[in-house]
Amino acid sequence: MIPREILREIRRIEITTSRMVNDVFAGQYQSVFKGRGIEFYEVREYIPGDEIRFIDWNVTARTGRPFIKKFIEERELTVMILLDMSASSFFGSSTQLKSRLAAKISSVLALAAVKNNDKVGFIAFTDKIEKFIPPRKGLRHVLRIVREALYFKPQGSGTDINLALDYLNRVMTRRTVTFVISDFFAPDFKKTLSVANKRHDIVAVTVSDPAEGTLPDAGLMKLFDPETKREFLIDAGDEKIRRQYAVDNIARIKERTALFRSVKVDNIDVRTDIPYSQSLFKFFKARERRQR
Repeated sequence: MIPREILREIRRIEITTSRMVNDVFAGQYQSVFKGRGIEFYEVREYIPGDEIRFIDWNVTARTGRPFIKKFIEERELTVMILLDMSASSFFGSSTQLKSRLAAKISSVLALAAVKNNDKVGFIAFTDKIEKFIPPRKGLRHVLRIVREALYFKPQGSGTDINLALDYLNRVMTRRTVTFVISDFFAPDFKKTLSVANKRHDIVAVTVSDPAEGTLPDAGLMKLFDPETKREFLIDAGDEKIRRQYAVDNIARIKERTALFRSVKVDNIDVRTDIPYSQSLFKFFKARERRQR
């Protein structure tokens, strides 16, 4: 039995994200993400004026009369949401945790997909596969994904993006549109990401918090890595250390951006202190222009 307060929160998320889908992304989702293309439908007898290149020569030879192949556009998509639930996601210095922001984005994308009559699936991961919900249609199914994104309690604490992408490739044999929502604090995953992006349309959604990039001038500080459970001391009162910390963070962001670009994966940057609708809207607009 789901507690009443959780049901109320899910309902609030549904209302706010549905409004955003209707107001901000109306029409953009369908134009940005294409179906699987043109697929064979049936054969019928040739009618004068039909294109000769579509003649089915096997059927024509068997029947002694010309037949052509008919094709239709297959619009339906399968959308997969890969949500990083590692310990580093349960951090936030502004109005919300990274995990809560990631859950909201999962909700928006899932509702946009179901509004377009597409299937939606869900994989929650840490350093293990925590939860898999096979793709299905329907609002009830999507609300289950919203609930899991908001309230699922992971067992692992680390981040293994290679594992998540390998699992995606095993369980999804057909092409999908896959959103990987993570802070991407993980060991090298370039090769696996490149392979997955050849089979699927991968979009990386990078979730960050402003406090991750700077150290406050607060003297001796004890820092804790929630994924490795390690503690260490740092002298945040030292200006050189604070400056180096900021420089290292900028370098990490540049390296991550270059990695996505090198394997031709689109990237959406979202932050806990900025309305995520701005970042999503910017992405949809940019991709729409690129595909014209």
